[in-house]
Amino acid sequence: MLDVEGLLTRLYSEQGRQDPYPVYAGLHAQGAIAALAPRPEGQRVAAVAVGYDLVGAVLRDPEWSKQPPPGWMEQEILRTLQSSMMFINPPDHGRMRKVFAGTFTPRRLGTLEPVINRVADELLDRMADAGPGEVDFVAEFAYPLPARVMAEFIGIPATELAWYRDRVDRIDAFLDVAGKTPERLAAANAAAAELRVFYADLLARRRRTPGEDLISGLVEAVDAGGVQLTEDELINNLIVLFNASFVTTVYMLSNGLPVLLEHPEVAAALADDPELTAGAIDEILRLQTPVHLLARAAPRDTVLGGVPIPQGQNVLLLIAAANRDPAHFPDPDRFDPRRPGPPSLAFGLGLHYCLGAAVSRLEGRLALPRLLSRFPRLRIMEQPVYSGSLFLRGIDKLSVSPGGRMHP
Repeated sequence: MLDVEGLLTRLYSEQGRQDPYPVYAGLHAQGAIAALAPRPEGQRVAAVAVGYDLVGAVLRDPEWSKQPPPGWMEQEILRTLQSSMMFINPPDHGRMRKVFAGTFTPRRLGTLEPVINRVADELLDRMADAGPGEVDFVAEFAYPLPARVMAEFIGIPATELAWYRDRVDRIDAFLDVAGKTPERLAAANAAAAELRVFYADLLARRRRTPGEDLISGLVEAVDAGGVQLTEDELINNLIVLFNASFVTTVYMLSNGLPVLLEHPEVAAALADDPELTAGAIDEILRLQTPVHLLARAAPRDTVLGGVPIPQGQNVLLLIAAANRDPAHFPDPDRFDPRRPGPPSLAFGLGLHYCLGAAVSRLEGRLALPRLLSRFPRLRIMEQPVYSGSLFLRGIDKLSVSPGGRMHP
């Protein structure tokens, strides 16, 4: 049996990036948390945690903070990330989150449902018009659906989405564990700078001509002095919010389709069973979690699950492994859309729980049944290849055959 260091080495390999779940099972066999050996050059990660209860407890505890990397003020992308509510710690986190949380209301979610249905039907029409041959499910459906929905919600012109995607991809590449190369840092810095100019211009346009979108509402609130948010903080949060709001949904859809097609009885029943659909989306998020890991730093010298953690040292929280903890999810590798038990940690917990979780689930519950009803003979034409990222794991290209046009 490999020790924790050997398992992590395997996780970082190409094979591990494509299929990390045997590694996670091996880590579970070693316990809920395992210490990492000290390194001569020093280290910032003291342990790796995979237990559901332990990971959840750290995420809920606001004293376990996100620790910015050294020299972050010198890099455009790191300044942007670290000054957003996704990365910043209390008390600034609460101040920022309050502003944006007020926009994700049940009323706004209700207005999104017809938008999701309309965009999904337009994309399905386009897939049908392409004929019975192969299409890339990610390019034709999984990516444009959440991108267009969030663009309408936030207020980004649809004509800008192709330009925007390139900047998102550069930032996501840098966010990966293995992405901290000089080349990826430079590309992410340039992307953040370009997005900053983009949003400054968009904010100015919304001030001149307000709409019903999120940006218009935020501009109005900021200008009226009703919220404590600087223009720079507003831009930082918009950059991060759009990335976070749709990339995880892209992977929920692309990772979830192969799971559903492996269970045709579930796929066929989704359109007539909203409860089954909701359970299937939750189970996809548990089984094929888009965000695989997070890190939190110890607020003081402490002991976590029997492992000493020095103050300021990080614990690597393997979210995707915690979602397959056999202590809470019996037969954890099995897809069970009616599975009882605790919720998955796919959207995190505590202070940094994903603001867009409800939007993402809504998109899955509405879009996947429409897809599978429209194309009941849909099939995958090649073995899926995952992104290779250990942070955001998902299928970037998925060749499918719709199997002929069906009635809308």
